Amino acid sequence: QVQLVESGGGLVKAGGSLRLSCVASERTFSNFYMGWFRQAPGKEREFVASISWSGGTTNYADSVKGRFTISRDNAKITVYLQMNNLKPEDTAVYYCAGRSSYYSARYYREDWYDHWGQGTQVTVSS
Repeated sequence: QVQLVESGGGLVKAGGSLRLSCVASERTFSNFYMGWFRQAPGKEREFVASISWSGGTTNYADSVKGRFTISRDNAKITVYLQMNNLKPEDTAVYYCAGRSSYYSARYYREDWYDHWGQGTQVTVSS
Protein backbone atom coordinates (compact mmCIF):
# COMPACT_ATOMS: atom_id res chain seq x y z
CA GLN A 1 0.00 0.00 0.00
CA VAL A 2 1.54 3.28 -1.13
CA GLN A 3 1.53 5.96 1.55
CA LEU A 4 1.18 9.63 0.59
CA VAL A 5 2.43 12.46 2.81
CA GLU A 6 1.68 16.12 2.07
CA SER A 7 3.65 19.10 3.28
CA GLY A 8 4.09 22.77 2.50
CA GLY A 9 0.87 24.21 3.84
CA GLY A 10 0.77 27.30 5.99
CA LEU A 11 -0.53 30.82 6.46
CA VAL A 12 -0.05 33.30 3.64
CA LYS A 13 -1.47 36.69 2.71
CA ALA A 14 -3.70 37.13 -0.30
CA GLY A 15 -1.61 37.41 -3.44
CA GLY A 16 1.11 35.23 -2.00
CA SER A 17 2.37 31.81 -3.03
CA LEU A 18 2.86 28.36 -1.56
CA ARG A 19 4.15 25.10 -2.95
CA LEU A 20 2.66 21.89 -1.67
CA SER A 21 4.50 18.59 -1.92
CA CYS A 22 3.21 15.05 -1.74
CA VAL A 23 5.80 12.33 -1.26
CA ALA A 24 5.00 8.69 -1.94
CA SER A 25 6.43 5.77 -0.02
CA GLU A 26 7.13 3.50 -2.98
CA ARG A 27 8.55 3.72 -6.49
CA THR A 28 5.31 2.30 -7.91
CA PHE A 29 4.19 5.92 -7.57
CA SER A 30 5.53 6.43 -11.09
CA ASN A 31 2.56 4.39 -12.35
CA PHE A 32 0.07 6.49 -10.43
CA TYR A 33 -2.36 9.07 -11.72
CA MET A 34 -2.23 11.82 -9.11
CA GLY A 35 -4.62 14.49 -8.00
CA TRP A 36 -4.98 17.33 -5.54
CA PHE A 37 -8.26 17.98 -3.77
CA ARG A 38 -9.25 20.47 -1.11
CA GLN A 39 -11.90 20.80 1.55
CA ALA A 40 -12.91 24.11 3.05
CA PRO A 41 -14.76 24.30 6.39
CA GLY A 42 -18.38 23.34 5.98
CA LYS A 43 -17.93 22.35 2.35
CA GLU A 44 -17.47 19.14 0.44
CA ARG A 45 -14.08 18.08 -0.82
CA GLU A 46 -13.47 19.35 -4.34
CA PHE A 47 -11.12 18.63 -7.21
CA VAL A 48 -8.22 21.02 -7.71
CA ALA A 49 -5.80 19.50 -10.21
CA SER A 50 -4.56 16.19 -11.60
CA ILE A 51 -1.58 14.86 -13.51
CA SER A 52 -0.94 11.70 -15.47
CA TRP A 53 1.85 9.27 -14.70
CA SER A 54 4.17 10.85 -17.26
CA GLY A 55 3.20 14.42 -16.43
CA GLY A 56 2.01 14.87 -19.99
CA THR A 57 -1.62 15.44 -19.11
CA THR A 58 -2.79 17.92 -16.53
CA ASN A 59 -6.24 19.14 -15.61
CA TYR A 60 -7.42 21.97 -13.37
CA ALA A 61 -10.57 23.19 -11.74
CA ASP A 62 -11.77 26.42 -13.30
CA SER A 63 -11.31 28.22 -9.99
CA VAL A 64 -7.54 27.66 -10.01
CA LYS A 65 -6.65 27.76 -13.72
CA GLY A 66 -3.87 30.20 -14.42
CA ARG A 67 -2.88 30.38 -10.75
CA PHE A 68 -2.02 26.80 -9.75
CA THR A 69 0.37 24.40 -11.45
CA ILE A 70 0.62 20.69 -10.79
CA SER A 71 3.83 18.83 -11.58
CA ARG A 72 5.65 15.67 -10.61
CA ASP A 73 9.13 14.28 -10.29
CA ASN A 74 8.97 10.50 -10.51
CA ALA A 75 12.64 10.17 -9.59
CA LYS A 76 11.79 11.88 -6.29
CA ILE A 77 8.40 10.11 -6.09
CA THR A 78 6.83 13.49 -5.44
CA VAL A 79 3.97 15.51 -6.86
CA TYR A 80 3.79 19.26 -6.38
CA LEU A 81 1.13 21.94 -6.41
CA GLN A 82 2.50 25.43 -6.99
CA MET A 83 -0.11 27.94 -5.87
CA ASN A 84 0.29 31.56 -6.92
CA ASN A 85 -1.89 34.63 -6.43
CA LEU A 86 -3.66 32.93 -3.55
CA LYS A 87 -7.08 34.16 -2.50
CA PRO A 88 -8.93 33.84 0.82
CA GLU A 89 -11.33 31.41 -0.87
CA ASP A 90 -8.40 29.04 -1.43
CA THR A 91 -8.31 28.43 2.32
CA ALA A 92 -8.81 24.69 2.86
CA VAL A 93 -7.18 21.43 3.80
CA TYR A 94 -5.40 20.17 0.70
CA TYR A 95 -5.12 16.46 0.01
CA CYS A 96 -3.13 14.54 -2.54
CA ALA A 97 -4.61 11.40 -3.97
CA GLY A 98 -3.48 8.67 -6.32
CA ARG A 99 -4.44 5.59 -8.17
CA SER A 100 -2.39 3.13 -10.19
CA SER A 101 -3.51 4.01 -13.71
CA TYR A 102 -1.95 5.35 -16.89
CA TYR A 103 -5.15 7.02 -18.00
CA SER A 104 -8.26 8.40 -16.42
CA ALA A 105 -11.41 10.06 -17.60
CA ARG A 106 -12.49 10.34 -13.97
CA TYR A 107 -9.55 12.37 -12.68
CA TYR A 108 -11.93 14.90 -11.10
CA ARG A 109 -13.81 12.31 -9.01
CA GLU A 110 -12.56 11.73 -5.49
CA ASP A 111 -14.19 8.29 -5.41
CA TRP A 112 -11.91 7.16 -8.27
CA TYR A 113 -8.72 7.60 -6.23
CA ASP A 114 -7.80 4.84 -3.77
CA HIS A 115 -4.77 6.33 -2.02
CA TRP A 116 -4.97 9.52 0.05
CA GLY A 117 -2.67 11.62 2.13
CA GLN A 118 -3.57 13.06 5.52
CA GLY A 119 -3.92 16.62 4.24
CA THR A 120 -2.14 19.91 4.82
CA GLN A 121 -3.79 23.15 5.90
CA VAL A 122 -3.58 26.22 3.68
CA THR A 123 -4.88 29.49 5.12
CA VAL A 124 -4.99 32.67 3.06
CA SER A 125 -5.61 35.90 4.93
CA SER A 126 -7.12 38.97 3.29
